[in-house]
Amino acid sequence: MTKKNKPTPKTPAETQPAAEERVEETFPEAVASILSVLVIGLFILTFLGQNYVIPSGSMEKTLLVGDHLLVDRITLAPPTKWMPLVHFREPRRGDIVVFIKPVPDPDVEGNPQYLTLVKRLIGVPGDHIHLRNGIVILNGVAQNLPKDGENSPNLLNMADQEFLDEFPSISPANAPSGGATEAWAVDFHNHFENGDLVVPSGKYFMMGDNRHNSLDSRYWGFVPRENIVGRPLFNYWSFVTPEDQYEKPGIGNSVVWLGHVALHFFSDTRWNRTLHRVQ
Repeated sequence: MTKKNKPTPKTPAETQPAAEERVEETFPEAVASILSVLVIGLFILTFLGQNYVIPSGSMEKTLLVGDHLLVDRITLAPPTKWMPLVHFREPRRGDIVVFIKPVPDPDVEGNPQYLTLVKRLIGVPGDHIHLRNGIVILNGVAQNLPKDGENSPNLLNMADQEFLDEFPSISPANAPSGGATEAWAVDFHNHFENGDLVVPSGKYFMMGDNRHNSLDSRYWGFVPRENIVGRPLFNYWSFVTPEDQYEKPGIGNSVVWLGHVALHFFSDTRWNRTLHRVQ
């Protein structure tokens, strides 16, 4: 009688399935992955959203110098057939909007540059605007001041007594540096009707909430519809910043400021404004 041999038990390593071989990502694949992320990010920043930093106090106390905003570039953009499901609407009175200034400013080399600004939309096409003692009278109705905004009577020199107190004497000699333009000095009288300034078709009238410290449509005129970029959604980061910081030229100043931000990030960040909705 033959003796049967018992089967040799398998070790745990033998009972487990063979480990899958690790596939190394090739260099072209890594480059493609990086490029795809960059393309998506560029698309978002170009067509959907944009970062904007508040450089001046013209919108205090609604927006502060050093506020970093995420700007919606979709809602106020002209509607397009290739994005039929996206909601579009026209700019409305009271909107805070980001737009391209309609007249250029010279840069340090004397070349014209078109600045991107943020102001509150005061008048839409067809509106009649009148200013009296710091109060906007829109279509015959006095408007409330912007929430937390500041105001000041006699804030500007008089341009036309019939138009009352606060449209500037547009002569550059009587306006803050870089404020009034000669073209607007000539043109704004053409838009009077019964003592009111009438907003023409396709144009908008902008003012800063901090009206005694804002160079706006009172100085350089109406903003064309095509110049409107979008509207701020929320403040994703706010850092205590001097008002003249973003006007300082040179790489050296930028490096010094970055060092200051790194050292004082926690102490000078306005944490109560983080994710603060803009309105």
